[in-house]
Amino acid sequence: MTETVLPRVRAEIDLDALRANVRALRARAPHAAFMAVVKADGYGHGMIPCARAAVEAGATWVGTATPEEALALRAAGIGGRVMCWLWTPGGPWREAVEADVDVTVSGMWALREVTAAARAAGRVARVQLKADTGLGRNGCMPDDWPELVGEALRAQENGLVTVTGLWSHFACADEPGHPSIQGQMDVFREMVAYAEGRGIRPEVRHIANSPATLTLPDTHLDLVRPGIAMYGVSPSPEIGTPQDFGLRPVMTVAAALASVKHAPAGHGVSYGHHYTTPGATTLGLVPAGYGDGIPRHASGSGPVLVDGKWRTVAGRIAMDQFVVDLGGDEPPAGSEAVLFGPGDRGEPTAEDWARAAGTIAYEIVTRIGSRVPRVYVNEGSTGSGD
Repeated sequence: MTETVLPRVRAEIDLDALRANVRALRARAPHAAFMAVVKADGYGHGMIPCARAAVEAGATWVGTATPEEALALRAAGIGGRVMCWLWTPGGPWREAVEADVDVTVSGMWALREVTAAARAAGRVARVQLKADTGLGRNGCMPDDWPELVGEALRAQENGLVTVTGLWSHFACADEPGHPSIQGQMDVFREMVAYAEGRGIRPEVRHIANSPATLTLPDTHLDLVRPGIAMYGVSPSPEIGTPQDFGLRPVMTVAAALASVKHAPAGHGVSYGHHYTTPGATTLGLVPAGYGDGIPRHASGSGPVLVDGKWRTVAGRIAMDQFVVDLGGDEPPAGSEAVLFGPGDRGEPTAEDWARAAGTIAYEIVTRIGSRVPRVYVNEGSTGSGD
């Protein structure tokens, strides 16, 4: 009989859960197109497998932050509509134009660079104009919007670009009732009306991110852009749990205990001895640390399921390992330690780790590093997107 040997640490990615999440989110915005946001390597889940699974479940657009991410999707054979939005001067505009990627333009410098790339490529660039309606990051300010719209129309008349979309991004959609939500919608509608009044005919107008998709139906417009919710993580505990929205966390991170040993009372644990054993006990060594993306800020507070019980990180999380106090229990070395998952086996969730580290669940899943192998389950589609 062959014994199952667990890897040092792994991130199991349930693609059936991701497909189900896409279908649940589509049901909340039935009249809008669906963009699956897979930036930052699919929020740490793996960009290419997650993009494929989302498309199988009915996503008609795929969104990335950087052009390099968008081009990697194309290189992997992802067809359909792909959009990216975070550009810097000198970026791979021509490559994006030639790959039929919808590129975002937030200012005049970007419009000049994409039109030059379109001219060089002998192709019409697909361009989406982004409006800064109050977030204060990327996007064209309202005072600069008339100039950008006018120049985009001239480039379109010259056969260099086609304006496929007008869009913006919320600052506080994850804070129910925040006054900026309606304020941004009002500004966005005004900026869209101005552009359309001058002759822009966008395919899609969009502003709804994950929290807006879940809770603000009036913002769905032509397209919604779920990111973190697609991976089964709530955008904010204030608006609800994943279960409240019919979502299931996609990632489970687990490790194999590297050792289990007896320790006497008063024994210091890990750097700085911020934890000393209160009595005779057993210590389990989890071979994962901040080098794997486990947040050091959760030292002394991060929860782990070992041998059917919740344990807490004892002392500091180091680069490659941390310790849990097993309270006298003696699971064998190699036993599974589940850091987080969907929670239905009693294990902690990414939200539990976020609370322990004083951060948000987005960061917990996204920071899991490349040293942690992704193990994909349910890779074959289990049904159509309709």
